[in-house]
Amino acid sequence: MNATRYLPFVGRLLIGLPFVMSGLSKLAAYGPTTEVIGAVGLPAPPLAFAVAVVFVLGGGLLLLAGFQARFVAVALALFALVTAVSFHSNFADQNQMIHFLKNLMIAGGLLQIAGFGAGAISVDNRLSKGHEAVATVR
Repeated sequence: MNATRYLPFVGRLLIGLPFVMSGLSKLAAYGPTTEVIGAVGLPAPPLAFAVAVVFVLGGGLLLLAGFQARFVAVALALFALVTAVSFHSNFADQNQMIHFLKNLMIAGGLLQIAGFGAGAISVDNRLSKGHEAVATVR
């Protein structure tokens, strides 16, 4: 057995779990989260909150499962970049610069998933094997 077949799964866990945790914390802090969204000047903070929860929690769960991983990874990478620019672009504040760079690194890891796929331990892989079996039978 090749141990490297587990690396994409571990990578998805390490990127996906913080997204899930962030989504759950957003759900638990609706008021403060919408205040921060409004403070940076984004329109319709309640709608932006809903979009953020869908992307962060939903995308994180899909990434963990490895379902539509390439598409989800691109969507989350774009979300991470938009978040970096919208919320963490005050480089006079070292903490904000660290968060900006963290978002760039997350986007880079997500683009690796988009480029190479979910790996062997994923719903995507399981579904592709199901399609191969159907094609072989026909």
